[in-house]
Amino acid sequence: MARMIELMKQAAVPANVMRSAARGALALPPAEMIEILVYLTAQPLFAETARMTLAGWDEKVSIEVCKDPNTSWEVLEYWFVPENRRPKLIPALIENPSVRESRLQEMAQTGSREVVDMMLASPRVLKSRDVLVALTVNAHLSLEEADKINAALRAAGDETGKFVAVAEDGQKTQYEIEHAAEIEAEEQAGKKFELVGATEDEHPDAIAAANAPPGELTMKISAEIAQVEAAAGGAAAAVAPAVDETTQKMRAAEEKSRERVSTIQKIARMKVGDRVQLAMKGSKDERFVLIRDGSKVVSSAVLESPKVSDAEVEMFASMKNVQESVLRGIAMKRKFMKNYSVVRALVNNPRCPLDLGLTLMNHLLLGDLKAISMNKNVSETLRKMALKNFKQKTETKSGGGH
Repeated sequence: MARMIELMKQAAVPANVMRSAARGALALPPAEMIEILVYLTAQPLFAETARMTLAGWDEKVSIEVCKDPNTSWEVLEYWFVPENRRPKLIPALIENPSVRESRLQEMAQTGSREVVDMMLASPRVLKSRDVLVALTVNAHLSLEEADKINAALRAAGDETGKFVAVAEDGQKTQYEIEHAAEIEAEEQAGKKFELVGATEDEHPDAIAAANAPPGELTMKISAEIAQVEAAAGGAAAAVAPAVDETTQKMRAAEEKSRERVSTIQKIARMKVGDRVQLAMKGSKDERFVLIRDGSKVVSSAVLESPKVSDAEVEMFASMKNVQESVLRGIAMKRKFMKNYSVVRALVNNPRCPLDLGLTLMNHLLLGDLKAISMNKNVSETLRKMALKNFKQKTETKSGGGH
């Protein structure tokens, strides 16, 4: 007989049973019940109830589940992320061998003072060179503790200076494990890099980097550089005092263009799996390119990166040249939706799916509702609903509803 969670994933369970499950009221073993609750936190109708149930779940039972190497990675990951962490569960999670060391490194870098204390008391952490190195960059680590860690590492012949924010040891991230089949299928199909929304007028260098032979691209860049230098020379002959400033601006623009082409050219040569890793571990400039990757598994990986910032997500939410799955992916993450600027950017984005825009519009302030109602770039339906909501809220605020 199929497990209850499998039946739920197949939509073979009635809504009243799902509601009972979200309250933790099913007669199932605790470990299975917790796995179901974690699954329900991703289902809009039951998410809030399931999260509240998990937050109050028996502590001793929760600790045992966190200790068990056979616990599903979804459950371990749920309690591992900062917004769901329960302090009493952290030691069990740290020691669980099913929790990958790369996740411990991320926690070591950004964890609170309480987390630092727990990690320094962990036998697993004290035996791991990589996690100890990650701890040395934690802002809550005292100078004395950092000196002790560095001394221990030096005694063991390790150098800490080469550490980067996210481990580059080739270890797969949890996202890669979860999407391994999808990545493999795209690589088997020979899925090549494709920049969503790129046109000759918009990004001629991007098109060249992705599609042109290396020799042709080199000639194109050389020609552009020659044009810049010629223009700089002309400016020098015409207006001598302005030569330095003009030349500097032109050369800065040239360098920026060269770097962008280089980044896109590098990415264009990568396989899907390599692009997923780069999305998780790469730089801001690389994420800006990869969020527009034609492969959904790659663009979605950008949103899973521990390095992606709120400012980047706000920019992604406003981009008109990303796939719909990117915008939906942003809206599905509570940590992004806590940022009002991200919500506003999504609703104002003409690429935002109508159902998503209508739902998010309920969270907008009066001024933004009015702006949406006059925004001709979004759908007429969205404009009309924004105007209706604006009028209703205005009447309620002024007492016109009496």
